[in-house]
Amino acid sequence: MHLAADRKCRPLALILTAGQAADSPQFIPVLKKVRVRGPVGRPRSRPEAVAGDKAYSSRGNRAYLRKRRIKAVIPEKKDQTANRKKKGSRGGRPVSHDTELYKERNTVERAINRMKAWRGIATRYDKTPGSYLAGLYLRASMIWIKDLKRAIP
Repeated sequence: MHLAADRKCRPLALILTAGQAADSPQFIPVLKKVRVRGPVGRPRSRPEAVAGDKAYSSRGNRAYLRKRRIKAVIPEKKDQTANRKKKGSRGGRPVSHDTELYKERNTVERAINRMKAWRGIATRYDKTPGSYLAGLYLRASMIWIKDLKRAIP
């Protein structure tokens, strides 16, 4: 399960892949699924910033975020830093990220924990990917409904 979440630990988009699939290749497909509807207008698909761990620090992911003018809050891996420094002035500028905003990256982990609070998702009882994905969507909608009920006085 690969997902994007907002700052309130609510799932925005999710993709289901095989268990051995790496996280980094799923970064762009998950972001392409993000749609947030406001009170008026068309749904927003471009967040102001995206926070991720070092696993998402690839040249392709950063280029995608740069092209869409999304702030990347992803630290650089040590080997990438070493390779950049080894190239000297041709290696480019160091990657910067907002450390205060990076501290909120744990919201994705907390959103996954909220999803797994439902036993069927945590233990993967469903045999087919379709029924498991349906359970994921059901659990995500339950999280949203519970959060929206809390917001209404």
